[in-house]
Amino acid sequence: MDVKVKNAINAAVSTYARIDNIDSKEFMAALSAVYDLELPFMEKVAQLDQVFDDHQRFEELREVSFDLLMINFFAEDVQKLEEDYLDSEEWEKIEEDTIDRGTELLNVFLYLKECADDEIKPSLEDYLKEFLLVEEDEFQDEYSIYEKVIANQILVESDYSEIAKVSTTLTDRDELFELFYPLVSFFFEQTPSDAQVTDFEKSASNKAYETSIYQVIIHFSK
Repeated sequence: MDVKVKNAINAAVSTYARIDNIDSKEFMAALSAVYDLELPFMEKVAQLDQVFDDHQRFEELREVSFDLLMINFFAEDVQKLEEDYLDSEEWEKIEEDTIDRGTELLNVFLYLKECADDEIKPSLEDYLKEFLLVEEDEFQDEYSIYEKVIANQILVESDYSEIAKVSTTLTDRDELFELFYPLVSFFFEQTPSDAQVTDFEKSASNKAYETSIYQVIIHFSK
């Protein structure tokens, strides 16, 4: 398993279990094992879903775990396949079959990986303008998804409580409804202390999920 993926999964599960007071040992072992399976990608997805079906108290982490499975595939499994595999019909079909899976965090992970490769510090402005290209006419889908983030970029200079306050103005019709608070908070503080994570958690509406997502992004970026 890719080390960034491993760190992110461990952080997500341990945080979620702590806040919701759930024993995570069995779930963590089963989930981690999926990432190390020597199987085709869609068979791994089926195994991932089975783990969540068997441990439904962790259901909220299913789709971000899918994102991490995809990232792990890019980082580890693709190296063992043909050089042009990601241009193949087989991969094209996988993309079609999984188009409704995962979250917008997949783009965040891809961006953070690019930052690490290029040795640059992640920033919200760079993510929006240079990675997602939200100002370009042909990328208006991305602009629509991130519209509330674009309109509130100044929040990266505020604090957790202000970011959380704005996040409550989003509705479930907004693409980033569940991710706005942890996503913007990451670009506000990328290496929080334990005390800062506690402050983040205090302001969260969905404490277990949002704090887990914040920790996922933080640990993936290390």
